[in-house]
Amino acid sequence: MAVSSPDLKAFLHATPFFGGLSDASLDVLLSMLVERRIQAGQIIIAEGDPGRSMFVVHSGELKVSRQGHSGELVHTADLGPGDFFGEMTLVEMQNRSATVVAATATVLYELTAQNLYTYYKLDIHAYVIVLQNVNRELCRRLRRADARVAELVHKLCQ
Repeated sequence: MAVSSPDLKAFLHATPFFGGLSDASLDVLLSMLVERRIQAGQIIIAEGDPGRSMFVVHSGELKVSRQGHSGELVHTADLGPGDFFGEMTLVEMQNRSATVVAATATVLYELTAQNLYTYYKLDIHAYVIVLQNVNRELCRRLRRADARVAELVHKLCQ
């Protein structure tokens, strides 16, 4: 179901994904979002599955993991309110790169690739802002991953 609420609008406007959008542009995106209520322990997306949507976390806590070389799950991140995930599949049209599981009861808002394309056709300026926001977040994540790799290499070389 699509959602609309002044409180939700204020929350989304403060998140990295929707930052910098005008009220009118945010209203259009808000009308495209679908609320998803997830129970603790439920898998939201699974590594390797096809993906055609991304999610914004409104409430709850999530665990992100990837499968290691020997098959074990490796915890890579925690997500909470204001975070978003699944955006990579909208940018590169590849399968899901990680598994995301709800650690607690969670409320998410889903945006599909089709909705994002519709948004592009309706308001290309706002669409570019959204893509810039996604790119900024991907760069932040890459910097954190680089720092972790450098730390691991340093520990291994000692």
